Amino acid sequence: MKPLAFKIRPEDLNDFVGQEHLVGEGKPLRLIIEKGRATSFILWGPPGSGKTTLAKIYLKNSDALVYELSAVSASKKEVQEIIREDSKGDPKILFLDEIHRFNKAQQDFLLPFIESGEIFLVGSTTENPSFEVIPALLSRCLIFLLKPLSEEELIKIIDRLEIEVEEDAKEWLAEASKGDARRALGLIENAYQLYNKVSITTLKEAMQAGSMAYGKRKEGYYNTISAFIKSMRASQPDAALHYLARMIESGEDPKLIARRMIVFASEDIGMAQPTALVVANEVFRAVESVGLPEASINLAHGTVYLSLCKKDRSSYIAYKEAISDIKRYGDLPIPPQILNPTGRASREAGYGEGYDPYTKDSLLPDKIKNRKYFKQD
Repeated sequence: MKPLAFKIRPEDLNDFVGQEHLVGEGKPLRLIIEKGRATSFILWGPPGSGKTTLAKIYLKNSDALVYELSAVSASKKEVQEIIREDSKGDPKILFLDEIHRFNKAQQDFLLPFIESGEIFLVGSTTENPSFEVIPALLSRCLIFLLKPLSEEELIKIIDRLEIEVEEDAKEWLAEASKGDARRALGLIENAYQLYNKVSITTLKEAMQAGSMAYGKRKEGYYNTISAFIKSMRASQPDAALHYLARMIESGEDPKLIARRMIVFASEDIGMAQPTALVVANEVFRAVESVGLPEASINLAHGTVYLSLCKKDRSSYIAYKEAISDIKRYGDLPIPPQILNPTGRASREAGYGEGYDPYTKDSLLPDKIKNRKYFKQD
């Protein structure tokens, strides 16, 4: 059964609520939609603000050949098939939902076809495209920033429903939804299905049920990433590979896993094998360039390597101890011999006096000059 948000999705601008700065009279996105002009653009905004709805209204109003893919699961082969298809002179528009999940290699592949005008790109994302879209592709797209819906706009959407919502519940829901129409509609739908009534009480019950489900998913993620890290720490590649596979199969962002591996390389391996950090960084770059499913091989390679490395947390522990002293003593005076004399006053104060670049004497502040943070076995 299709969710309520899908069922009531507007099909033209007359029924669309919100984003007046983009689709109000004479505003840029409205003009593009009304003219049906093939244009590359990216819709960037928070969940439930209308990105997909606006993209679909644009696509419906266009005379071009329209293709829709989710960047989460789209493959290079699917994009190639779109490019090869004979358009008989009509422009092609590719709508990529969650474009931030399209990896660098996929974006690089798409770029020349956008440049040549063979394909026009429409993307939607909750992430800042400046960080997630390669500059060359970004420069060829208009960027439209969507805002969270106001409480008044959310109530306007709620009022259009066939489901009856109690008046005080509308205001409560509009505030609780934080500008996310999809969230508001989902809560209404859950409350109605569970209790056949939409009131503040039933909405709170529906929200609690949703929060519990989310909490379980969140707990599952943290439990699995923790098991992954602890398995590598214990030098058990089989266990680490198992938890890696669980995360990838559940749809976890591979870049998030690779970032944790970079941290692990310094925190747990450190000076025992300093090149581990280089390997972990290269795994991240490979994930960024190759993308899933092939990047799972890079992650597996890195996981086994990090698991089998000798472990040494001495640099991590040393840094934590240094932080402890900072919190305890604050900014202690730096020894004057290692301060730069930038003028007469600083020279007269002894800055740089007696500086020996190869001294064996402690260069720590006097109060803690005998402190030893780094202790390597």
